[in-house]
Amino acid sequence: MPLKVDIYPKNLELTDRISQYVNKKVSKLDRFLGDIDEARVDLEFQKSMRNPADRQVAQITLRGRGYILRSEERSDDLLTAIDTAIDRIQRKIERHKGKRARGRGDGTPASEVAPAEAAPVEEPSETPVISRRKRFTVVPMDEMEALEQMKALGHENFFIFYNANTNALNVLYQRRDGTYGLIEPIIG
Repeated sequence: MPLKVDIYPKNLELTDRISQYVNKKVSKLDRFLGDIDEARVDLEFQKSMRNPADRQVAQITLRGRGYILRSEERSDDLLTAIDTAIDRIQRKIERHKGKRARGRGDGTPASEVAPAEAAPVEEPSETPVISRRKRFTVVPMDEMEALEQMKALGHENFFIFYNANTNALNVLYQRRDGTYGLIEPIIG
């Protein structure tokens, strides 16, 4: 079954030529990594960029079981940005496949490591407005894997992960001095 590619243009017109080009190129990524669940391509024209060579932006996001791979490239030509982003995501796929082949080390499946669901907490009557919610699958990993995933996704502020060593949710964040901090909550 061919990989379904979702294309989201912003500030540009998505022509049939561009759509076919993106579908042709991105659907070939399924050859490198067979368990891709979702392929998303964001194409954008940013006319406010100071450098004209950075106005065309192509971002490719691949989601699969337990991973998210993303690459973003800028160019003065949209097709060049797409090609460069595809080259970069292919390198990330190769790196991901190498890490995945090494595995977690102890052979314990994620279903055995995951804790039972906690009881829902009642919310107070006056709650602040939540403007956005995100849901994502949490895969057990160690601190170094979380740091690599944080860098691969381009998250600069923080990354939430399930620590396989402590069997708890942790938050990895970048400090002002360039080092990283780890928040390990204690339920008490």
